[in-house]
Amino acid sequence: MEKKTHQIGELIPPKAIKISMVFSFRNEEDVLPELISRVRNVLKLEKDKGIVSSHELIFINDRSTDRSEEILIEQEKGHEDIKIINMSRTFGVSPCVMTGLKYSTGDAAIYMDADLQDPPEVISKILEVWKEGKNVDVVHTVRTFRAGEPFIKLQIVKLGYWILRKTASIDLIADAGDFKFLSRRVINHLNQLGEYNPFMRGMVAWVGFNQQKVNYKRESRFAGDTKFPIFSRKVINNFFSSALISFSNVPLQWTSLIGLGGLGISTFVFLLLIFQKISGLTSPDWLLIITAIFFVGSIQLIGIGILGLYIQSVYIATKNRPNYIIESVFGFSEEEIEHIRKKPTGRQTANNK
Repeated sequence: MEKKTHQIGELIPPKAIKISMVFSFRNEEDVLPELISRVRNVLKLEKDKGIVSSHELIFINDRSTDRSEEILIEQEKGHEDIKIINMSRTFGVSPCVMTGLKYSTGDAAIYMDADLQDPPEVISKILEVWKEGKNVDVVHTVRTFRAGEPFIKLQIVKLGYWILRKTASIDLIADAGDFKFLSRRVINHLNQLGEYNPFMRGMVAWVGFNQQKVNYKRESRFAGDTKFPIFSRKVINNFFSSALISFSNVPLQWTSLIGLGGLGISTFVFLLLIFQKISGLTSPDWLLIITAIFFVGSIQLIGIGILGLYIQSVYIATKNRPNYIIESVFGFSEEEIEHIRKKPTGRQTANNK
């Protein structure tokens, strides 16, 4: 009997599929009507092509203080395609996206920001790449141009990507943001990962499977201000704790190299001072002490700081604290609501479903 390769996991059926659109947002009342209109128009075109059979729009409200929720409820009337998950407090983009993916019901999902910097029209290109490929499970979107963003921010972002790509244990696509297509089996695997600080770009890359990409030009914000200033504590913490520490052990290696370098320099300076003493050259006695303290202290501080980040990650993980708590929902069926009520908190793993 002829043997053949069998795919493991739930594959996307080779027919029209149900798409779950997942949006994490906070205070986007000026953007939501335009976003919903454009997304619906794109999905209607894809339905006419026979690629999409149906859709759902899942909005995860990261504790908005404006009229965003009211606007979503108004937009739902006559369509019955909007679902809202309201968080108990502000948890951040990645936990919100993971929440939306967990409660999505589509054959595949596309998650994206709600500020319209990522044009919904790119969805058609994404679905085209998926449709033309063979068993494509992930489609990344790569930003070839970023309108309205300061030069300094762009350079810092490039530097961050460079550091991650050089140090991470996974293959990260440069300038691929949080705008991706995921198959159902990728979603299922992501839902089994129990990370407290999920770094979506890293986690999606880590899962593997057949991953493709499309290029696009990122637009300026449609309205409002950015929620992620480049030097904000949220962005810095996400880079170090969620991205660099979670997917790289290079900082630990750097600590060892810096320590060896500092030891070498300290030894050289110490021998130089001894040579000066033997040769009769004068040098202040305190210079030796200051040199030793400076190098040893610097090495210790760097090492303690980096080790502290890793220890903090382990400490947070051992507490098993959820990374999101759901306050309320809208637009879900009674069966779905009952399922959410049984576990309205995050960090869903294979062991605690």
